[in-house]
Amino acid sequence: MPMRNRKVRSAAFFDLDKTIIATSSSMAFAGSFMDGGLITRAHALRTAYAQFLFLIGGADERQTNRLRDSLSDLIKGWEVAKVQQIVQETVHEHIDPVVYDEALALIRRHQENGRDVVIVSASARDVVEPIAQLLGADAVVASELEVKKGFYTGEITSYAYGEAKADAIRELAEEKGYDLSRSFAYSDSITDAPMLNAVGHGFVINPDRNLRAAAAHHGWGALRFKRPVGLHQGPSPRSTLITVVAIAAVVAAVVLLARSASTEED
Repeated sequence: MPMRNRKVRSAAFFDLDKTIIATSSSMAFAGSFMDGGLITRAHALRTAYAQFLFLIGGADERQTNRLRDSLSDLIKGWEVAKVQQIVQETVHEHIDPVVYDEALALIRRHQENGRDVVIVSASARDVVEPIAQLLGADAVVASELEVKKGFYTGEITSYAYGEAKADAIRELAEEKGYDLSRSFAYSDSITDAPMLNAVGHGFVINPDRNLRAAAAHHGWGALRFKRPVGLHQGPSPRSTLITVVAIAAVVAAVVLLARSASTEED
């Protein structure tokens, strides 16, 4: 006998970086990692420069892999408990100011309509989960890092990227009973095409020309998120200071590279 009263479940899957927040989640804690003695000022400079390239780039496969490799090298030997503590203690400070207002409203709307909200990110689970809790998300799909004796080895055991995101979504849908044909997905990156195609309603965020063309080809919607005012009405003084320092570091790096190139030409 058919179960006519059975409620069909659906979900909304959100990429994190440059979709919900206007920055890289992994890079957002660089200042606190430096304060905690995990990275040096030289590391912080390279981190700021890598983030700069990520933010101005199209979040394509090359940029994403460059960011992954940079972070993998950086975290090797870090103590897991210390990283988790730093992220938990500073997540409000670093993430609150950079949440897109439009993304937050969309998350709340989906939840009001009875859908689970799932954050799907290539960043490490130890970074993504506290952010997901902050946003009130229902579940997380994230990359898994190898840990031995309480320290990161620098190896990535499960990379939530590209087709792997779509596979993880299908596994979660099977586990939770989601109807993917009635579900939604949001991302700023063409590398998430498999995730957007895995659901009935895919949307690109702040698309460039190439991503708009892909959206038209695949039948995805397009949205503009413009206001990263976040969970509060503005960044804390310390967050503003860290942002200014990071920008200054990037500018300094560019100037030094330009001078070096000029000297070589002479």
